Amino acid sequence: MDLTEGTLEEKNNRAKKMMLWFGIGSLFMSFAGLTSAVIVSSKRPDWLKNFELPEAFIISTIIIILSSISFILAKRALKKEKRQQTTIWLFVTLTLGIAFIYSQITGFKQIIEAGYNFTGPTSNVTMSFIYVIAVFHILHVLAGLISLIVVIYNHFKQKYNALKMLGLELSATFWHFVDLLWLFLFLFLYFFR
Repeated sequence: MDLTEGTLEEKNNRAKKMMLWFGIGSLFMSFAGLTSAVIVSSKRPDWLKNFELPEAFIISTIIIILSSISFILAKRALKKEKRQQTTIWLFVTLTLGIAFIYSQITGFKQIIEAGYNFTGPTSNVTMSFIYVIAVFHILHVLAGLISLIVVIYNHFKQKYNALKMLGLELSATFWHFVDLLWLFLFLFLYFFR
């Protein structure tokens, strides 16, 4: 299909989707750079080989997977014009997103309780990387939560229906990317020592 074909609305929708994918690509490259830095730094003599990720990170991984499922269910409900179910699943997704951030903060507290701070005499390069990666990811979850709040607002204003849901689709795509990104980061940090 020629990208110049279609109505003005169809062209705008394609442009918005393409811009999102460019943004996701640049985010992917940023996290690829961070994980590459971890791999290179792991050769340092002061790199911790036997660290344990906090239990809260495992819980947050489960939470974020559930949030992706709830967003999928919200989109399906909207496609079936079930507005009340859509509302419920959007709020479930929002709640799970907030719970993810809370769980991550709990994970930072567990790291500190284990004796590792981000900087200072009790810091360690290994844990500092974990802090940076997790905080950088949390910032993107916050961006996802903001987009989700906008979607909920627009949903209440009845701007979406089964045939017109671009805002919800864009937000869902970003949310799923952030979720998959955390899953990758968690597995990377869990198995790469």
